[in-house]
Amino acid sequence: MSTAPEVATHVTTAEQAHPAVGAATALLDAYTPGERFLATPTRTLLTEGVHAHVPHDERPLPHRIAATLADARRTGPAKPYVVGAIPFDHTAPAALAVPRALRTAPPLTADPLIALPADPPDATDWRIRPVPSPEAYGAGVASAVERMWRGDFSKVVLARTLELTAQAPLDLPVMLQRLARRDPSGYTFALPTAPGRTLIGASPELLVSRRGHQVVANPLAGSTPRSDDLAEDVRRAAALLESAKDLHEHAVVVDAVHQALASFCTDLTVPARPTLIRTATMWHLSTTVTGTVASPDTSALELACALHPTPAVCGTPTATAREVIRETEPFDRGFFTGMVGWGDANGDGEWVVTIRCAEAEERSLRLYAGAGVVAASEPEAETAETGAKFRTFLNAVGAEL
Repeated sequence: MSTAPEVATHVTTAEQAHPAVGAATALLDAYTPGERFLATPTRTLLTEGVHAHVPHDERPLPHRIAATLADARRTGPAKPYVVGAIPFDHTAPAALAVPRALRTAPPLTADPLIALPADPPDATDWRIRPVPSPEAYGAGVASAVERMWRGDFSKVVLARTLELTAQAPLDLPVMLQRLARRDPSGYTFALPTAPGRTLIGASPELLVSRRGHQVVANPLAGSTPRSDDLAEDVRRAAALLESAKDLHEHAVVVDAVHQALASFCTDLTVPARPTLIRTATMWHLSTTVTGTVASPDTSALELACALHPTPAVCGTPTATAREVIRETEPFDRGFFTGMVGWGDANGDGEWVVTIRCAEAEERSLRLYAGAGVVAASEPEAETAETGAKFRTFLNAVGAEL
């Protein structure tokens, strides 16, 4: 993947017999703020330095990335990769770079050492401020539902944030360890987005991947909080599979993904009914869409840009939903509900929906969570859903609402 070899930095007798032991967790342990860490179900990546940044100009983003990778192939790594984050607003600057070197390993789930628990978070007196307040968020949901009943639009995803402030500087490597070890089968990331600022999180949702001619998308829409009681947890999962509201919300997203990929792919397979996936805090309705890319010149990032934003993070119709988001949310989403991922010069890559995340800076964290609002939505339920989604990150830092 780069001039650096694929590595497991600690070599022991056990690792020589089982090369995956310690390989992925070594990269997790080696992460330092300012570098780019990304773990997916197919691989674990850790960058070292920057060879080139992807510029922000009038050209479409896939063209800028392709040109940056082509230049890097001539002047830098023999097999250059781009790694980073793309904001919700595709016209805003992205945070993408070609690393000087890239260390790679198998996925975290292939490393038995990922089962070892992370150190608990230090006792911290967090100051927490919700923006907007839960009451204001509920009022925004109610207003959107009223407009839907008037026929203005059919769905919008409304988000809220929590601003967390600590007295001591943040320990990002410890946060990353806790996120990765709690949900190792998901997509865990820590990526610089500006000097002194890091986007960090653990998303469950693959937007799209391309490997050779094979394309995979995994839209998630419709969710319910997990329960610590096993019987109640199973009941909630079963109820989600039968929920007319959630099944409709999910179908809208899957249809949008199908339509967006149809012009790029052949042999698209779309299951008739969703299945369930789980994280440590949530159950989600999930559909895995697969296909074959019609042209080898169509990169994973081009597919991702064609899909983004799906109704799972924006709404439908898209333009109206964007306007409702601008009118309702009292903050800039930034990289939340954008994309994080990697791509190479051959067009392969994985791009993930940026959810279950926070932006970290010095002593502060801004957490984000959203819920899909449809005509059948209730403000209290959507507020509770965003509260449950905050738990992914709150657990990682030892904070409570």
